Formats: sequence, structure tokens, C-alpha cells
Amino acid sequence: MTKTTWRNLLGCALLGAMPSLAAPASGYTVEGKIHLAGNQGWDLLAVDDSTGRIFLSHGDRIEVVDAATGKLLGTVPGIQGAHGVALATSVGKGFATSGKDSTVVVFDPGTYAVIERLPAGGAKPDAIAFEPATGRIFVGLAGSDQLAVVDAASSKMLGTISLEGNPEMMAFDGKGMLYVAVEDKSQVVAIDARTLKVVSTWSLAPGKEPTGLAMDASTGRIFAGCANHLMVVLDASSGAVVAKLPIGEHIDGVAFDAGLDRAYASGGDGTLTAVQEESPGKFRVLATVTTKKGARTVALDAKTHHLYLPTADFGPVPPPTADKPKPRPPVLEGTFTVLDVHPM
Repeated sequence: MTKTTWRNLLGCALLGAMPSLAAPASGYTVEGKIHLAGNQGWDLLAVDDSTGRIFLSHGDRIEVVDAATGKLLGTVPGIQGAHGVALATSVGKGFATSGKDSTVVVFDPGTYAVIERLPAGGAKPDAIAFEPATGRIFVGLAGSDQLAVVDAASSKMLGTISLEGNPEMMAFDGKGMLYVAVEDKSQVVAIDARTLKVVSTWSLAPGKEPTGLAMDASTGRIFAGCANHLMVVLDASSGAVVAKLPIGEHIDGVAFDAGLDRAYASGGDGTLTAVQEESPGKFRVLATVTTKKGARTVALDAKTHHLYLPTADFGPVPPPTADKPKPRPPVLEGTFTVLDVHPM
């Protein structure tokens, strides 16, 4: 990626060692009940709300956790720099991006066994999404300014889509339209998932450097989490900016809960902003939930309304060397946790 490579270690990690969880914000409970071993980095995650399982990218693997018990159920091994994970349960497959060797790992989401490894079609595969109307997997190629497209059922590469900049997270309307945040251009690009053609390109101004993206398909509203402390809401039919709302720092994850008409933006500064959609043209910040520093990616269980945010504690930044002029602080062993945040 350009500015958010290994999100957990750039930006939020530099905030220093993590404090213990603060008291819950009004209206939400924050629990750190899921603990996993290891001192590796992490990135994006996904929830299978039909089973209550969390699929979390963690270093060289995808770890699968039972959300109700916090138990580690298994791992998808052999991933070289895990970034994103997408579940195509309708065809019995999961897909994970392996950034260091530019591949996509296909696995069985029930047994966690690796099925095959596909060339990603470009450099630095990162964000990934399953578009259900077409049954296609879309892979953000951060090093190539492209999306790669894979048929989920056959695992066949269908082609690539060129963009003007670095693709970040994606959202879809369930009818065949895909929306992509282009970080370094501060844009959202609308793509026909069937024809693989760019339909529209929209500016997010005054929003800058979007990463997280989510959508309310029922109202056609797109929620973009931007680096300059703004959630920008777009009209998916015109690209017009409908609303601008204040959010936290080091934003990377955005989720939308259709059951509550509520969007969330997770920040590495230790905040989760809840935005209530009162109508297609009216939005307000409902709550700013104190989470934990470093908790900048998020996934939603649509059935339970629980949100899951990974984070950890970090040690001191080591001194710079010729090989590592900008060293990263180490993840402290035994501190990696997935926060469970939910309405009370």
C-alpha cells in the first residue's frame, strides 16, 4: 500500500504502548474477551454471521475465532503477509490476500484447509471483497493501481480493472455495482461488477485519503472514512456529497449496520464513531466509543450487531539503523486481542 501498509504498525503503533480499556461509552459495551497468541502484525477481518466465526488476518495466517466463546477454532496457514479476507460461503470458499508474494490464497471456510494459491494479477494484493450479485471476488492491488477480478466458483481470473490510484476498501449495493475508495486520489470509483467497467469517479472533497468504505444499499448512501477526521456520505446515484461528520484519527475501518441504520468508523486513536442515519439526507454522530489505541480495523456481525476490532500493546520504538531508518515498535507477546463492541 502507499500510506497504510500494515495499518496496525504504521500510525497507530507510533502512538505508543496501549493503556487498559477505558470505561464503556454511553450506549455501548467494550469487551476484550478474545485473546490470541503471537507478536505478528494484523490487518483486516471478516465475520461469517451465519456461524458467528471471525476470520482475522494475522501475520502469516488467517485465524478463525468463535465470537461467542473467544476460542481459536483453527488457522489458514502459509500466507506471506496476510492483509484481507473475503468469504464466498455460497460456493464454499474463502479468499485471503498474501501481500508479500502477490498471491490470493483460496481456502475452505469450514475446515480452514488451503485449496489453492492463485497469482493475484498484480503487486501487493490487499483489500478484498466478494460481490454477491455476480459471484466475483475483487482484489485491490495496492502496488499496481488496479483491481483483479476472480470468479469465486471456478477460481478463474477474469481480468483487471485499471484505476487512477491506490485501491482501498470496497462496498457494494447487492445489485452488481461495486464502489472502491481510492486513497491517494481522495476518490470513490463506481464499477459495474458485470462488465468490469468504471462507470463514475467521484471526489470526496473535503474528505482526504479514504480507506474504510461501507454502504446502505437501501438508501444508496456510501460512507467513506477519511484521514482528515471526516466521514463523508455520498449519494451512490450521483456522487454528490450528502453529509460530512467528524470522526477520529488513523481511520481504517468503516462498517454499516442495516438493522440499526448506523455507520461506524474505527480509529487507531482508540475511538469508534457511531453515526446514525435518520433519513437519506440526515445523519448525526450518535456516540464516540472509547476502544483502545491501535483498534483501527473493524468487522460487523449483522445478526448480533457486535463489532470486532483487533489491537495489541507495543513496546518502545527501537533506534533507527541503516537497514531500518524508520523502525516500527514491536508487538508485545501476549497482548493481542480482538475487542467486542456492542450496543447495551
